[in-house]
Amino acid sequence: MKIVIALVFTFIGFSSFAQTNLDDYKYIIVPKKFDAFKNMNEHQTSTLVKHLFTGKGFVAVYDDQLPEDLKFNRCLGVVADLQDDSSMFSTKTIINLVDCNDKIVFSTMQGISKEKQYKEAYSEAIRESMRSFNGMNYTYSAKSEKDEPVTVNFKNDVKKLDESKAAAILKAEKVKEEEITTKNTEVISEETEQTQYYNDRTPVTSNIKKTAPATPVLKNVEVNKTMKQDIWYAQETDNGYQLVDSSPKVRMNLLKSSTDNVFMAKTDTKNGMVYQKDGNWVFEYYENDKLVQEELNIKF
Repeated sequence: MKIVIALVFTFIGFSSFAQTNLDDYKYIIVPKKFDAFKNMNEHQTSTLVKHLFTGKGFVAVYDDQLPEDLKFNRCLGVVADLQDDSSMFSTKTIINLVDCNDKIVFSTMQGISKEKQYKEAYSEAIRESMRSFNGMNYTYSAKSEKDEPVTVNFKNDVKKLDESKAAAILKAEKVKEEEITTKNTEVISEETEQTQYYNDRTPVTSNIKKTAPATPVLKNVEVNKTMKQDIWYAQETDNGYQLVDSSPKVRMNLLKSSTDNVFMAKTDTKNGMVYQKDGNWVFEYYENDKLVQEELNIKF
């Protein structure tokens, strides 16, 4: 039994050693079309992989949106390759990280899904594979920038530069970048929890509270108080009231609304609303684009 346990720990230690320290790499390069598929971002796999890497603390960039330092030195990043081992009855995925020498430096666990719909199946399988990065506490160490030879491309002629020439070119490139922008040259991921198709849509309790309707505060209101002896008497109609003076003459028609003591009002020349405010009846209407409030003396 002790021998078996020892072999298990030995295997784990060897596996940990074999998986290159990802702190040496500055970027995760995500292809917009994985080799396993025919179409770009098929089943939204590329956006999901980039989003999940970003959520785990890595700087993930698309393969056609590389920052300047990564264009100059591809060894700063590793390419996320989606290995599709799916069968007729299940979807199986592994994420391999491949360095600039086409060497696999990290492989995740195999994610498996039994979902029938492709989009849901690949989403579940990829998320399970990405659990291999849980607790990794990734922090870029900049080792690759110091130790790796720099590879540049001159019209398809690839040449290796020694460390002194590489340092000079990197310094010149840095000065150029600072002149162009003061922003960080690293690509900021545009994929967020709000823009992904993989948001958690579990209902949450709303913190919106219902408030009692309040009388709006109006500015630049002209108030016109009627004479106290100008009393209008309310006579009930089918839809509200008609207001008559002592003549008697109909001065205004009031139509009921869904709110108590609030009426839609109409005279021969004006349209507005009548409501009760501070114990007084107010006729509110617009005249020459100016809001007017006129106090009425109504007897119901």
